[in-house]
Amino acid sequence: MMPPLLLTLLLAQSPPAEAAKPADTKAADAKPTEAKSPDKEEPPVVTHHEIHVGGKTLKYTATTGMMPIRNAKGETEAHIFFMAYTLDGAGDNSHRPLMFSFNGGPGSASVWLHLGAIGPKRVVMLPDGRMPAPPFHLVDNEYTWLDQTDLVFIDPVGTGYSRAEKPELNKKFWGLRGDIESVGEFIRMYLTRNERWTSPLFLVGESYGTTRAAGLSGYLIERGMAFNGIVLVSSILNFETASFVKGNDLPYILYLPSYAATAWYHHKLSPDLQADLSKTLKEVEAWSATDYAAALQKGDRLTGAERQAVIDRLSRYTGLEKGFIDDSNLRVPIFAFTKELLRDEKRTVGRIDSRFKGIDLSAATATPEYDPSIAAIRPPYTTTFNNYVRADLGYKTDLEYYILGEGLTEPWDWGRREGFPDTADDLRQAFAKNPYMKLFVASGFFDLATPYFATQYTLSHMGLDPSLRRNIETGEYMAGHMVYLDTSQLEKLKRDVSAFITGALNAQ
Repeated sequence: MMPPLLLTLLLAQSPPAEAAKPADTKAADAKPTEAKSPDKEEPPVVTHHEIHVGGKTLKYTATTGMMPIRNAKGETEAHIFFMAYTLDGAGDNSHRPLMFSFNGGPGSASVWLHLGAIGPKRVVMLPDGRMPAPPFHLVDNEYTWLDQTDLVFIDPVGTGYSRAEKPELNKKFWGLRGDIESVGEFIRMYLTRNERWTSPLFLVGESYGTTRAAGLSGYLIERGMAFNGIVLVSSILNFETASFVKGNDLPYILYLPSYAATAWYHHKLSPDLQADLSKTLKEVEAWSATDYAAALQKGDRLTGAERQAVIDRLSRYTGLEKGFIDDSNLRVPIFAFTKELLRDEKRTVGRIDSRFKGIDLSAATATPEYDPSIAAIRPPYTTTFNNYVRADLGYKTDLEYYILGEGLTEPWDWGRREGFPDTADDLRQAFAKNPYMKLFVASGFFDLATPYFATQYTLSHMGLDPSLRRNIETGEYMAGHMVYLDTSQLEKLKRDVSAFITGALNAQ
């Protein structure tokens, strides 16, 4: 069963061009069990920079290049593009914290966390996260995480400049397990080549990147790599929580608080609910997890009076018309909600960030034409990255940098014949085997792709031993899926993660 993609549809992919050209690996004399000679590689591009943040100057080295991903026979099957930043003058690198970062999709490059929150440069958006007038530009990121940890941004195969060697190899990387294995191999190679095996290790992933991060935590602990801390931004580990398919009522229960937050933002609730969002959400969460869940479980056994009571409460919490809720059989899917909430204004709301409004050709259609929140972020991040990687980082290639889904031409292999994809148990196993590991999870109230209440549900259903639950921290933000788009929330994220990293490094 394929759950809905978090960010985009799977689109197109092309073969590798300039970045790393494997040499002829003919080995007629080699025994079948011997590895082939390593491919001839293009060396990474190394540049030196400085930024000014908080009255301080941070000098750092940027390393940009391709990492070969080889099979057990030594044959190169793909190249993964990466951008690494190491702080100059920070002492022995073998003991400095190191964080690996990636985004999601599947099919998304690492550009969003890179130029939105974590890296030394960030895209200039309007203060509330909306798109400014072009042309777009970068500034020194005063909220970078580089002051506490070195950073490595990874573009999995089919994203950014990363490519499989041959089209027929794509299927090996375009799936839940293959993706985890290839990114895990990249991490192993990076630690080896840069002599960073003894560094304190961190992961940060966003959206499907949280699925990957949780899977990596379990996969790599079996290979001797234990993480000090993992940061999940807009998390989804258990896809049952977000799959609006017949017979699965869980998303309707878990999305309702985010529907209420969205209605609150657009002033569609009654005055008593508009007064205090925190209080309102607590009320909605309590009703959704009890009375609403029980009503959906009853199905057709609901009496007329019980059904009307649910309709009245859903209308109160979502701002939707009672007739629409009745016609929807008490279940409002995500895209029906994003179209219906502002239908009287001939506007839609975003899925990635429900604060954003869109304009469709027809206000009469059942679902939106596009996601206005994706439309707002794609041009600024695309144009600034393409200029930055060449002009500032010195990496020259004519390859297209696949930002968001363009590189994938085949369906993603979710690796399940039945049920829903779920990497929460990989994370549980990592906790059980490494009780020092810490976890921080950031969620936005206006995120309709990975709702915060669904994240809370997943974390509380991992089967984690009580002694390990204190290792988990959560933070909620007045933002959408990209919690860092709003400048005030970007500052809050920096404070929260800074404290988390410090705590993880001091874990006993």
